[in-house]
Amino acid sequence: MTVTTGRGQASPRSGGLAARLLATQVLVLLVGVLTAWIVTAAIGPTLFHDHLRRAGMTASPTEVQHAEEAFRSANLITLSLALLAALTAALAVSVYVTNRVGRSVAAVASAATDVAGGHYDARVPRPGLGAEFDELASAFNAMAGRLGSVEQTRRRLLADLAHEMRTPVSTLDAYLEGLEDGVTSLDTETAAVLRAQTRRLARLAEDVSAVSRLEEQQTRLRITPVAPEELVGAAVAAFADRYAAKRVELTRVLAGGLPDVRVDTERIGQALGNLLDNALRHTDPGGTVTITGRRAGRDVELAITDTGEGIPVEHLPHLFERFYRVDAARDRSHGGSGIGLAIAKALVEAHGGRITAASPGPGKGSTFTIRLPSVA
Repeated sequence: MTVTTGRGQASPRSGGLAARLLATQVLVLLVGVLTAWIVTAAIGPTLFHDHLRRAGMTASPTEVQHAEEAFRSANLITLSLALLAALTAALAVSVYVTNRVGRSVAAVASAATDVAGGHYDARVPRPGLGAEFDELASAFNAMAGRLGSVEQTRRRLLADLAHEMRTPVSTLDAYLEGLEDGVTSLDTETAAVLRAQTRRLARLAEDVSAVSRLEEQQTRLRITPVAPEELVGAAVAAFADRYAAKRVELTRVLAGGLPDVRVDTERIGQALGNLLDNALRHTDPGGTVTITGRRAGRDVELAITDTGEGIPVEHLPHLFERFYRVDAARDRSHGGSGIGLAIAKALVEAHGGRITAASPGPGKGSTFTIRLPSVA
């Protein structure tokens, strides 16, 4: 048996496995048949002679010898035919089972080779050989699907990163070329533009580095008990001027008696800041952003609800992926890098919490909820 691997290449690996399984089963059967035949030939005549003696049969030694030889011959012939039939049936079953197992192993090997070659659409059918084989097929298919999703995210990340860098780099190049040709002078306005673009590149590099460190758990957290009111108060104070400048109302509604949460104040403040920045960018003047706090079992939930653009339901599962945007053109015009929500998610999960997003739909606002473990 040969196995098709990759995209049309053959490998004898699982054929060798099937052959070894079949050879092992045949060897076991032959040993069993030979053992049964030897035991029968050695013990059968002696038992027959003993029964004749106990029966008190009066016969000449020649007649007794002839009867024993007849018994031995009939017994061996019958046993041989029976064992041959049993061996044939067992071999047929062994060949069938071995082929089934071999095909299942071949399917896994072929699909694994496809996945190794970058073909993440490879799937293994359920072989129907028991729960263990079905679980193996399901686990492999789930792994292939996950790898495919990761690969798509990687490609999109690289494409978006290149796009994010292209604009500031092009602007810097154009201004530098203008300075070299004498078309542009290095006045205050030009210097401001150059500094803004370099800051944009620096911020992008810092954001990518931050989310990578967080996802690899390389960021140290200084965990202390902190009152939720203190966290929310600091976040509101930091964004008050920006919200006022855009004429977006920022309010907070916290339930009384909330327990302290165990967090790194600076890091969770950064996560809240990213969420408030996201809400501000997507809420038009005259809108409202509200921070609410409540107790949820042993945890504390902080929710940021805006009256802004809202989010289509199909985008909700992807909001916390790096560089993901619901509306790429609009988000870039708002100045977002597409990493803020990914950083917020990584920061919250580093504290043992979780973050979720919900929206009734476009034009109906959205809610981002952070759930953090409390001290109590």
